[in-house]
Amino acid sequence: MRLMLLALMATGITASASAAEAAKADAQSIDISVNGSIREHCAMGQIPDVDFGNLERRGLAFQTQVAFDCNRPFTMTIKGATGALTHTAMPNGQGPYGGRLPYDLSVQMPVRFPASQTISKTFNSRQLQAGGVISSNGGIATDGMMLAIELGQPTGEAGMLLAGDYSETITITVAPM
Repeated sequence: MRLMLLALMATGITASASAAEAAKADAQSIDISVNGSIREHCAMGQIPDVDFGNLERRGLAFQTQVAFDCNRPFTMTIKGATGALTHTAMPNGQGPYGGRLPYDLSVQMPVRFPASQTISKTFNSRQLQAGGVISSNGGIATDGMMLAIELGQPTGEAGMLLAGDYSETITITVAPM
């Protein structure tokens, strides 16, 4: 019996303490801190290598849709290694025949702010040698981008290119802002 009496007293003391704490708080509102995060990502699909074949033909162009998704505002830098399709052995050409074939590169992509807008920019190959920059202007990209390359006119006094192989490497880099 004595043990039961002690247990009842201990329960009563605990109940009194809980009631006292609740009465002490007597709050009209409380704040609850809730946190989380989403990892940023910018991903671009594969772009195939382009072989224009015979460069003597005029008006050669290439266009492709590229998968592109960036869940935060970004800048895109496009850089051309030589600033033209360049003869692999004689980049300056020889005699009256040129060794460089300039090109224009265009990028067009929808971005969301949350409403959709399309940003587009065209660079000539000389601009790309220094690096052309496109900003999403605070938007995000979820619907890919269109990439187009159009070849220009040959350099050189003959207005024709030196026989041989020509190449250029274009690098596209995306950086979240």
